[in-house]
Parts: sequence; structure tokens; C-alpha cells
Amino acid sequence: MRRTPRRLPGRPLAAALAAAGLLGLLTAVPQTAPAPATEPVAATAAATTATVFYSTRTRDWSAYYLHYAPDGGSWTSVPGTRMQSACADWVKLTVPLGGAAGLQATFTDGSGTWDNNAGRNYDLGTGNITVKDGVVAHSDPCAGTGPEEPDPGGPNTASVYYATSTVGWSTVNLHYRPHGGAWTAVPGVGMEAACTGWVRRTVDLGSATGLQAAFNNGTGVWDNNNGADYTLPAGLTTVKDRKVTASAKDPCAAEEPDTEAPSVPTGVKAVADGVSVLVTWEPATDDRGVTRYQVTRTGGTKGTLVTDVGSTVLADTGLEAKTAYRYTVRAVDAAGNVSAESAAATATTGEKPTAPAAGTPLGTDPRKDPIYFVLTARFNDGDPTNNRGGSQHVKSGNAANDDPMFRGDFKGLVQKLDYIKGLGFSAIWITPVVLNRSDYDYHGYHGYDFYKVDPRLESAGASYQDLINAAHAKGMKIYQDVIHNHSSRWGAKGLFTPKTYGVRDAQWSWYYDERNDGFEYDGLTVEPKSGKSYYNGDLWSTAEPSGNTCVGWGTPTGHASPEGYRIYNCQWPSPTSGMFPKALYHNCWIGNWEGEDSRSCWIHDDLADFNTENAQVQNYLIGAYNKYIDMGVDGFRLDTAVHIPRTTWNRRFLPAIQERVTQRFGAAAAANFFVFGEVAAFVNDKWNRGSVNHSAQFFTWKERKEYSTDDEKAALEMYDYEQQQGTAAQPVSDNAFLRGNAYHTPDRSRFSGMNVIDMRMHMNFGDANNAFHNGKDSDDSYHDATYNVVYVDSHDYGPNKSSERYTGGTDAWAENMSLMWTFRGIPTLYYGSEIEFQKGKKIDCGPTCPLASTGRAYFGDHLTGEVTASDFGKVTSATGKAADTLAAPLARHLQRLNEIRRAVPALQMGQYSTEGITGSMAYKRRYTDAATGTDSFALVTVSGGATYTGIPNGTYKDAVTGDTRTVSGGTLTVPAPGKGNLRVYVLDLGGRNAAPGKIGTAGPYLK
Repeated sequence: MRRTPRRLPGRPLAAALAAAGLLGLLTAVPQTAPAPATEPVAATAAATTATVFYSTRTRDWSAYYLHYAPDGGSWTSVPGTRMQSACADWVKLTVPLGGAAGLQATFTDGSGTWDNNAGRNYDLGTGNITVKDGVVAHSDPCAGTGPEEPDPGGPNTASVYYATSTVGWSTVNLHYRPHGGAWTAVPGVGMEAACTGWVRRTVDLGSATGLQAAFNNGTGVWDNNNGADYTLPAGLTTVKDRKVTASAKDPCAAEEPDTEAPSVPTGVKAVADGVSVLVTWEPATDDRGVTRYQVTRTGGTKGTLVTDVGSTVLADTGLEAKTAYRYTVRAVDAAGNVSAESAAATATTGEKPTAPAAGTPLGTDPRKDPIYFVLTARFNDGDPTNNRGGSQHVKSGNAANDDPMFRGDFKGLVQKLDYIKGLGFSAIWITPVVLNRSDYDYHGYHGYDFYKVDPRLESAGASYQDLINAAHAKGMKIYQDVIHNHSSRWGAKGLFTPKTYGVRDAQWSWYYDERNDGFEYDGLTVEPKSGKSYYNGDLWSTAEPSGNTCVGWGTPTGHASPEGYRIYNCQWPSPTSGMFPKALYHNCWIGNWEGEDSRSCWIHDDLADFNTENAQVQNYLIGAYNKYIDMGVDGFRLDTAVHIPRTTWNRRFLPAIQERVTQRFGAAAAANFFVFGEVAAFVNDKWNRGSVNHSAQFFTWKERKEYSTDDEKAALEMYDYEQQQGTAAQPVSDNAFLRGNAYHTPDRSRFSGMNVIDMRMHMNFGDANNAFHNGKDSDDSYHDATYNVVYVDSHDYGPNKSSERYTGGTDAWAENMSLMWTFRGIPTLYYGSEIEFQKGKKIDCGPTCPLASTGRAYFGDHLTGEVTASDFGKVTSATGKAADTLAAPLARHLQRLNEIRRAVPALQMGQYSTEGITGSMAYKRRYTDAATGTDSFALVTVSGGATYTGIPNGTYKDAVTGDTRTVSGGTLTVPAPGKGNLRVYVLDLGGRNAAPGKIGTAGPYLK
């Protein structure tokens, strides 16, 4: 995960609502929200009274008094005039104003508790006025539409509905003028609740045919159509996310009974793989929407089985061998209407399983499996019903592109497994799957409930378990991105969550939602009161909570939000605030990224840093990730691994992973459960600025001395000891290197259990030659560099710490790939790089720009159509955009590289050497395994020519061209194949170790 320096006060609200404040409202706050585009015109006739309604919903007063002074007049005697009950949650008082145009007012319980609008008093007008949580509006909350509102069906009226789900306002005013007429007095007329997520107001237009309008929350926050005002016609109009729909259907009208059945599902396919069948079909259509599908299976000895599925994918596992099965599908809508039965699809299972049982890792050597890396939420959208935009949907610009941050899902990934397999990849690294919580959390790195899969990624019939099972059925692994270093700023459910740190007062009520004790956040479900799926009503308070530990709760910080609202202490999480218990969370900011504090302090205010040396934290995380091990994932990518002490990894987390996999699946599976860490060292030197504790290779080793039994003390002791030892005294290994031409059994006795991402090669992939020479320069300091995960760019950075996706050109990309697929390590590709997707685009800019303009853009538009892969790198058929994507030069290059690598064991698991070799990127590789009788020896040159001396005599065959050479004097010279091209001469050792000759078909580069 990309590390971002912590933000300073005054930061944008979406990323930093700081501190909390007292509802006593004792401090004036400047109001700087935009005004309407056109200056309003004052009302022409003033009323002689004001009826003031005051909300009691967030008060617990035994009595309510209005203390006031008409404009230009005297104040009433303290405490003022007692207000009378009006209706549920409201009291009122009608005030005679004489000739005054309004009044100044405060409210009190008569016993010394006041609401004086943060010391400014309330400035009220005439007519019906409401005051709710500091928000002033104009309406009668007890009278429905009220007598002043015209008949919605009357002539020349406009009935305006405004969506509140994305603005978060509890009160909405309509400020308007009929065409040719005068503006209402600011803030306008109050709009009434119509139904969940909507308010409405009907206005009389007189002889006008429409009106000009803006909306506001009564405290200076406006929606004026980006300064243009709204132009609305007569009749019923809806306004939602700045979109005006004229002659609209009443969004709150009761719908007619649904009697129409969905359409019949089409395109039903059933494909057998061993004793599993993957059933897919095209979505059905319905006037109200399809809610689920019924899949009927017949065949075998167990009779007919009907399965309800919420997606268009069913992974049917555990079937009988060599048995024909028949599948039909019906669509069902919310009313229970069922479509006719689809055409049947049939499949016959094999004689024995060719894939492991559901929930079991594949358990093969991870070096055999090239990795395709996807941000699940941005890859392919299989189920639009779980899409969510969050609180930043409009601000980010995603709304304008109809591109919610949570868009892709497991269903979409299952649908495109054959595409990934057709490229030749047999492992998929996916971003974290745990339930996230923040204002912008689609990427998965803001974990909230580590024991729950985020439902924005799942669908009925396409759960996380379904994805794992479907991938395994195709011989593909799932590597899950996991986080041990931090939770979200909301804390970690089940360990610690701050109960209150927001202040829901007059200023912030639009952001902090009203508490709903019966609702539990899950990221997907819309909370009915707020109309939000990103509800946060469980995290605010109107008064200092009992047991509060936050320092200075509710006092002003001296800073303001971009809207001009005062920021209070405890409104936003901070490690130094006292909000998070020291036992469970670290209580400091990182000051030195290459210092000890980088392992024990907060990276960013959205990432609350776990105290990973605490046993309670350790048990919480180990228990959570055991759940996913039990589901059968094939490995973990460890996010922000450098920010946890190596002793903690080596003592607690890494052994726990091994123990669980061994317990569930056996020692062989544990040996091949692939764990690789992100040790982010963004430098081009071998050791990260000379600090061994912050270098990637450091984490691949066990400890070499005993430390305190206390994990916190041990972490400090180890840090000091290894820093004193320095770079020259670190362990070395020849596990990645040949001895002459001979492969030797690696010494794994000192392995920590963590492999790593090759940050040095990544940083130097501006060109392949630099990456190659920098990479091999570090290989003696890794435990075994043949397990290094190698990529050019990712969801965080491009080469040389670039913030953009790689844009070196197609030829350079081809050259990089040729190196990665034949050099030591496991080649990894960030989604879309097969077509240079979003090249040169900024990888991440948070919610300050639309995702469509970044390196994390949605990729599914390039994947429409169907792909069937008969094997890795081999496509039987492809249609639509997916066929065009697979036909791209780099996609074809990848297919053939994967075919070649898969056919030559030396390229997968071999040790290497450059001894006796001339050439810029030239090396020899060998892998032998006595148990299987494997002996594979290959000579590789990337782009340039090479001469190999001292090599075994014999016949060599080039896997790219089929060229055959006989070596009798221990020397082979290979001419330069050209930029992005490659030569792989394999020694023909006969039998099972015979050289394969030319593999695949010549393409744009491998020719």
C-alpha cells in the first residue's frame, strides 16, 4: 500500500474531519459557503408574527423557553417565554413582531442551559420558522404540506422533489423565483419529508410556466447547480445529484403491483472440470429488476436439486465422476414472479477430480505461477447492485462518469477467469477483502471488520468462497492481500472501535448522521434515516461521552474546514489525542521513515496503527486470517510489512500462518503457501539508505540471536543490534545461484517464512537493463531471490517512485516482460498493462479527481464479450472487446512468454549465473529435482546478443524460433534478437528432459 505523509490541519474535509465540539455552541464560526448565483430579492410584505418551532429531538430538557428581541426592540426577561408542545419532537411559540421584519432569539431550559447559536444568537425572520440542531428553515413541521402550499395538481404549479441521500442535509430549503417574478427571502421555503431520501415542495407559479431555483440547508451551504441555478418547469420535477428530470414519476408514489415475470435467461453454459461444473448465463431483464435465479440440476444419483443464486455464476462442486448433468435457469423478481425455464445446458464430469476439493489450496510451488494483480473493485463489474459510490462520489467526479468507486466484484472476476487464464496467468493477487470503512475505501486498505468479507464485493452465488472455488477449478491460485499493520480510522470491529469522536452540532449535522442503534454498518446496506450506505451515526456525540479519553474534547483547534466550519478537538482520529488505547494502538506519528518510529507509529490519519507487539492485537489478527486460510486461499501478500518489527513477524504472525495451513491442509501445502511482503524501499541502492531494518531482503531471514521474551522490548533490541551490525555483517546466501553449471539444493534453514516484492528491480524498471543489473546485485542478500515477486508498476508507484503508470512505450514493455518471464523471480502484471492501460496517468489522487482519469480506472469495458481458455495462454474462442484486448501486441507477447516459461522448469524455479557470459541481459538457468527426474538447463538472452562459455556440450533448441545448435567446445554464440525479443536455448537431455523446441506461434516480438 502506498504510504502517504500525514496531513496537516486545514486538510480537506473528506480526508480529515478533526476533533469534536460542545453542543452548547459557545464559539462563533464563520460561514463561507457559496451563495446563490443570483442575489435574492427581499419579500415585499412582512408578516406581523413569527411562529418559531424548536426541535426537541436531540435535547433532554424538561422545559423550553424562547428568549427573544424583535428587530430594533428589547429582549424579553430571562428565561423568556415558555414554548408549548406542537407535535412529536417539536415545541412552538408565536411571537408578535409589530412592524419588525424579524427577531433575535436564543433557547433555554430555564435552568441555565442555553442554545445561543454558538454565541451569535439566532437571526430569525417571519412566518413559520424551524430551528433544528442549529439549522434554521421555513416550514410548519407539524402541518404536512400546510395550507400555504398549493394543490400539486393545480394549474401552473411546480412540484419539486429533491434527493437528500447525497447531500446529507437534515433540513432543505427551496429558494426560488417564478419566471419573471421575485426571489423568495433567503433561505427560501422549507421542503417537507416525502419519503426516504426525498423532500418535496409544491409552489404556485401564478402565470409563469417555470421557475429558477437553488437549494440550501439553512446555514449557508448551497446547491445552486455550480453557480448556474436550476431552471425547473411546471409539473412534477426531480433533482438528484444535479440532474433535473422534468415530467418525472413521483419518486415516493406507491408502485402498482408487479405481475410481470422476468425474461428467460439466455446463454446458459455448463463446463465440467473434473467433478466440478461451472454454470454461467446472461442476465435476465425485468421491469422492476431481477433479484435472484433458480438453477435446476438433474442427473446423477441424488435426483433434482434447485439452487438459489444471486449472480449469473454457479460453481457446482463435489459431483459424481463420469456423470452427465443437465442445468436450466429461471429468473425471479422481488415480487416472486418467475420466468419460464431457460434452454438446458449439459456437461459430463471426468473420471476423477482434476482440481482439489473446495476450500483447499492448490499447494504447488508458487514459482510456477505468474501473477495477475487486480484491484477487485476496479476490474470487472459482474453485479451492479453492490456498486457503491460513498461520501466522495460527487466530489471526486466519479458521479459524473457513472463510475462508483466500488464497481468491480467477485462475480465480475469469476466471469473473467478464462480471460486471465487465456493470458497465461495461474495466480491472481487480489486487494484486501475484509470489510472496509472510510470516506474512500474501494481499494481495501482501510480494514474495519477483519472477520467479515466486504459485501460490496460479494453477490449471492459469487461469494469470496465461490471465487476461490471457481479459480481452483481452473487450476488458478488466489493470493489475498492482508494487513497486519493498521486498521481504519474507525478502529477494528471486535478489537476496539472509538465509540464517539465526532460532534454532531449545527455545523456538522450534515456530515455526522443521526444515531440509529438498530443499524449496523456493513458498507452495502443503506441506513434508512440517512439514506446512506456510508452511515456514521455510531461515531458522534452531542456531549462529551462518559469515559472519554480524548484530550481537550470539544475545544476549538483554531482551524476551519474548507466550508469555513470550526474544527474541534476529537472530531478526527489522531494517535496523540488519546482516542485510541495505547495497549492496542500506537500513539505517535512517524517522524523518520528510516527510523525506528516507522515501525511503531501512524503512517496516516486514515490508518490507525496497531500495537502489533500486544498479544490481544496479535490474536485478533491471527484469528481473522485463519478464517481465510480455512477458505483455501493459496497465499498472502503482506501489506506495509516494513512497518512491523521483524521479530514480531518471525515470532508471531509467520509461524501462525504456517501452523494453520499445516493443521488444515498438511505440511506440503504449508511449504507452498506463498507469503510475500511489501517492504517499501523506494531507493535504487542495495540497502535502503544504509538501514538494514528498512530493506526488503532483511525480512526474508530468521533472527540470529535471542531477545527479550517481551515482544515490545525484543523489537527494540533487535532493531538496535542489527543497525549496529550494519550492512556488511548481514547474512548472505547462494540459494539463487548456480555453482558453475550445477543446481544445488537450497539451504532453507534460515528462512523467516516471508518472501518479498523486489523493490529494487521495481524502482529500476525505467529500462530492463537497469532492472536486471540492480536486481542481481542484491540477490546474495535475500534468503532466496527465486521467490521474489517482480513487477514494473502497481497500484502505488511506477519505476523510480513515479506516481504514473509506466509509459516507456510498447517495445520497452515487451523487453521488460521478456526479462521478468525468464529471469529469477515470479513475474507479476498489474491489471491492464497487457494493453498499456492508462499509461502515463496518475496512479492515485484520492477523491480529488475521478478514478476514470487515474491508473485505477475501471477495466471492465475492455473485457466485454466471452473468452474460453483451453489452457494457460491458449484461447479457444473470444468475442467482443475481450477479443480485441487479447489481440493487442503485449497480450499476445504475454501469452507466448507464459507458454515458454511453463514448458521450461529452469525458467520457473531455476537458479542462475552470469559467469562466463558476455551480453547485457544474458544468463543461464538450471533446475533439477531427483524426486521427479527433472533436469532443465536453459541459456537466455534478452534483446542483445550473447556468448556463453564453459557450458555443457550437447544439443540446444531455441524455444522461440526452434533453431537448433550443437555445442562441442563448451561455447555458444547467439546473435541479438532485437528489442523486446528473446532467445531461450534449452539443452536437450532426452526423455522427460528433452528440449521442447519452438513453443507457440511467432508474434509481434517473439519471432
